[in-house]
Amino acid sequence: MTANTTWVVQVPVATVWTSPTSAREIDQPGLTNPLKLKEWYDAMTYEPRVALCDDNLVQSQLLYGEEVLLLEEKDGWSHIIALHQPSKKDQRGYPGWVPSAQLKEIDDDHWDAGPVALVTVPSTTLYNLEKEALFELSYLTILPYLDIKDGFVKVHTPNGDGFLPETDVEVYISRDEIPKGTGLDIVAAGEKFIDLPYFWGGMSSYGYDCSGFSYNMLKANGYEIPRDASDQVNRGKDIPLDEMQPGDLIYFAYEEGKGAVHHVGIYYGDGKMLHAPKTGRSVEVIDLAGTYYEKELCAARRFWEESS
Repeated sequence: MTANTTWVVQVPVATVWTSPTSAREIDQPGLTNPLKLKEWYDAMTYEPRVALCDDNLVQSQLLYGEEVLLLEEKDGWSHIIALHQPSKKDQRGYPGWVPSAQLKEIDDDHWDAGPVALVTVPSTTLYNLEKEALFELSYLTILPYLDIKDGFVKVHTPNGDGFLPETDVEVYISRDEIPKGTGLDIVAAGEKFIDLPYFWGGMSSYGYDCSGFSYNMLKANGYEIPRDASDQVNRGKDIPLDEMQPGDLIYFAYEEGKGAVHHVGIYYGDGKMLHAPKTGRSVEVIDLAGTYYEKELCAARRFWEESS
């Protein structure tokens, strides 16, 4: 990266792979630009989806316009740091590999430092300046805001200026000024995605994994937390398990709660959890009582601000 430039994602969803050799033949539609995300997701049956986790192929995902730090480029792959996904793996953010074709260097070293437009619906359409539809964008995509007129918000994108429907976004002075929601707001954000199929490494409204789901429902409410459950549990306010409130994050560990943390959900209230469970299942609300989750529950953390 040269002075006064920034590297950003130029496809709706870029998957962050463990290494340049992680992707398989079946994953090719997810590596392209233009991206063929639906084709990729639809082609994967249960076994290839499970392998994304079990074979340590995928780390995370990035949304359109998301800023990354480029470390190196090798054979069509870029080694990057996801700057807005805190991780113990690197103090700068979440590391991994992205197809170079899905990134773009732009002449702007303050890419998202000013006013921003935040997508607040599960998905929306990005239009060019002629109001021709380009492609669909995920919930919580953030782009620099330019203007608003005639029902459309003009935004700056990696591929030039474009428009988003005014009804599908909120505009804020900066990404740091996204309003801080309550625990109930976090629950309400998550309820929009009940029945959405789980996707390992997922960070978009086309499929979340467990910590991607908790990360993004907090992001929707103005909080940036670590990307992974094992990092999240070391942050936030420690809440006794008999004092949990809706919107608290709850963590589960192997060996009946004494081992390594492996899952996170959002406490729903009344002994229930809202979560993205695992491959083959969908976002759901369940009763904890009588489940293996009840035995593995090990911690609760509060990231939301309690009203005074």
